[in-house]
Amino acid sequence: MTSTSSAFAVELPEGSLAIHDLTLGVPSEDAPVVLAVHGITANGLSWRRVADEVDRRHGAGAVRFLAPDLRGRGDSRAVAGPYGLSAHVEDLLSIANVFGTDPVLVGHSMGAFIGALALATHPDRFTGAVLVDGGLAFRTPPDLDIDATLQTVIGPAMDRLRMTFADQAAYVSFWEAHPALGPVLRGSAGDAARRYIAHDLVADPEHPAEWRSTCVLDAVRADGADVLADAATHGAVRRAVELGLPVELVWARRGLLDEPQGVYDETRLAALQVPDEVRATAVDANHYDVIFGESGVTAVVDAIDRQLAARTL
Repeated sequence: MTSTSSAFAVELPEGSLAIHDLTLGVPSEDAPVVLAVHGITANGLSWRRVADEVDRRHGAGAVRFLAPDLRGRGDSRAVAGPYGLSAHVEDLLSIANVFGTDPVLVGHSMGAFIGALALATHPDRFTGAVLVDGGLAFRTPPDLDIDATLQTVIGPAMDRLRMTFADQAAYVSFWEAHPALGPVLRGSAGDAARRYIAHDLVADPEHPAEWRSTCVLDAVRADGADVLADAATHGAVRRAVELGLPVELVWARRGLLDEPQGVYDETRLAALQVPDEVRATAVDANHYDVIFGESGVTAVVDAIDRQLAARTL
């Protein structure tokens, strides 16, 4: 493990995996660890508001909050494939090994699928998981067009991977027009959201005067394919529950574009036959501000606190 601008880097055969330590203050050696996993085109700084609330409740350094940039994103953009959710699971295991702890997992969107899969496949290394607006999916047809489906689902997030921008201000302006994230930028979480957005911007190596997203398109495609169609990923929550591990779901009532229909609703969750052991909490938020806005952050940290309390019993 080495120090980087992102706090730490775990050296993998494929490259350096960057990890943000979002803890305020110096954590004690025996501080419990929350390991936070971001969404498909996001980065570790998306967790700043959640980490701040954990710190406010527990005190400086009482809980260590680690948030990696997944391979193919942020400061981990140079980490080569293989991509796919199982690769991210092994990266989380490497982090747990380096820090010598059994973390509580919290994942947003695609990160929720990774968290569930990590819990189901390494039940001796992770103590529980909080899934935020992700982690549960319907079965999809085998001939599914992955690119077309991803474009339909995450729209502007995919568009920007092919775009270039003049500077950081132009990139922020792009996001200000987003119906779900734009209001976050204009609200009390604006500073945290701007830092998160700025971290996803890098000079184009072929055109240094232009800037683009750090996200590697091949990584997004491979990861998206697993979210949409991997059987082990889709069965991970049930498997984790069968192993006796605690799982919570925090879901947003509104969607990725702030539309009234969210990723989940009561009818969809019933159709998915979510195990009774999974505690589900609905939040008046959209898919983005569920980890930036007050109501979403409160619900997510409430769930994290329950996980932290359970691991000490």
